[in-house]
Amino acid sequence: MAGPARRTSGAAFETLSLRGVTRVYGRNPPALYDFDLELGRGDFVALLGPSGCGKSTALACIAGLQLLTRGSIWRDGERIDTKPAEKRGFGMVFQNYALFPHLSVRRNVEFGLAMRKVARGQRQERALAALRTVQLEEHASKLPSQLSGGQQQRVAIARALAIEPEVVLMDEPLSNLDAALRIELRTEIKRIYQERGLTVLYVTHDQEEALALATRLVVLRKGRIEQIGTPQEVYTNPSSAYVAGFMGYRNLFPASYREPGQGREARVSAFGATVTGTVISDGRLEDGAGVTVAIRPEDLILGTGAGPNAIEAVAEVVEYHGRELSVQARTATDNVLHLKTTEPVAAGSLVTLTARPDRVLVYRSGLNRGELDVEAGAS
Repeated sequence: MAGPARRTSGAAFETLSLRGVTRVYGRNPPALYDFDLELGRGDFVALLGPSGCGKSTALACIAGLQLLTRGSIWRDGERIDTKPAEKRGFGMVFQNYALFPHLSVRRNVEFGLAMRKVARGQRQERALAALRTVQLEEHASKLPSQLSGGQQQRVAIARALAIEPEVVLMDEPLSNLDAALRIELRTEIKRIYQERGLTVLYVTHDQEEALALATRLVVLRKGRIEQIGTPQEVYTNPSSAYVAGFMGYRNLFPASYREPGQGREARVSAFGATVTGTVISDGRLEDGAGVTVAIRPEDLILGTGAGPNAIEAVAEVVEYHGRELSVQARTATDNVLHLKTTEPVAAGSLVTLTARPDRVLVYRSGLNRGELDVEAGAS
């Protein structure tokens, strides 16, 4: 999906294509395997997944910081994976800022331009223009140590922008910041992207961050692409239980298939009861087959015992989150359920939870119990 049409550089750039990109370290399983992706001019693509899924490896391969074991990378028909990093024309923003502590803010931003042998006067002009973009022009003469963490990351972004790159690569740029600064700088990155018509490839493990920023999401699992789509597509129609766990379906449980219902509905055995959900997996499910049930916390509704998919549980932990309560409840079968509600509920009380069948997703089993616990926590 194309983003803003405005361009500031890279007159020849239209597409960046990764074809079968694979990276193997020694005798270990591939860190990245058969990775295919195409970025168009103006795209903001987020690579999303937990630590070790291959997203940073993909970024390093594109940047030229890692050699490919197999595959190729192309820019408008020109193969670039054989070029050194400094010849690829990409801007890079790292997790740890990577600023030179002995250089002023302005000279840090000028550094990439100096390496490209840009004339001094033009270097200063472009560096100050980049600092204006991130609203730090008045701090140009300071040292990085005199700035806050959020300001230092803005300097790193300015340095990437100053070289007028065709693509900006960002590797977890907000992960070292506190919650308030992450939200502030996330908005700043979105503003700069929209104003300058950038093309961005962005690595994150935070699904909220990815949803807020990206025009397309790429969810990775063990070095392979699990799903590609717009934020809306991946959020509302996760293709697997793994993706569902990463996109906010915190309640993930193994269950057994019992019988089909209306259309794509199916009845499964879960929580010691029969639950009706919507089958996401293709193909026929056999009686008794293992499946995975996925439910968002906000889709569990406090009920009175009536309604679809009634589940009894005891509220164990109740957290006040301002407009709503976050509740952890436990069923008689020892399943832990997470829900969000605006209704009053007290710890220790017996509650009945219901969920509409179209909000209970049923997947072919693809995660073991340990993976379910990990992925449920990843949201």
